[in-house]
Amino acid sequence: MNVEAIMSKNVVVVDAYDSLRKVKMIFDTSKFHHLLVVEKERLFGVISDRDLLKILSPGVGTAFESAGDAAILNKRAHLIMSRKPVTLGPDATIYDAIEIFNKHNISCIPVVDGERRPVGIISWRDVLRTL
Repeated sequence: MNVEAIMSKNVVVVDAYDSLRKVKMIFDTSKFHHLLVVEKERLFGVISDRDLLKILSPGVGTAFESAGDAAILNKRAHLIMSRKPVTLGPDATIYDAIEIFNKHNISCIPVVDGERRPVGIISWRDVLRTL
């Protein structure tokens, strides 16, 4: 079975220069754990909800939010993304995905076309659900 059959096709992308405020809003209002970062429609990186949580103060969005907390939200997505993510094509097999998950200790793999445009994303949960 290939990854195209089990990947999530509802991929949420942000531009490399979108603010972390936008990234946080997407994570806060959706069930997504990973956002694909694009530049000129081509995959540039990946941001996980954990990447964002690592840099945010617990005061963000509360009455205790400081000017520094607010300034962090004005930074750009490319500053916290994982660069040069490992990818698969839609025709890769589930076993190719398993090999990448084991080798790279990652929790999602962007699926891209021949021009590195995102067409889906596969998580280790997708693989487990299928097996």
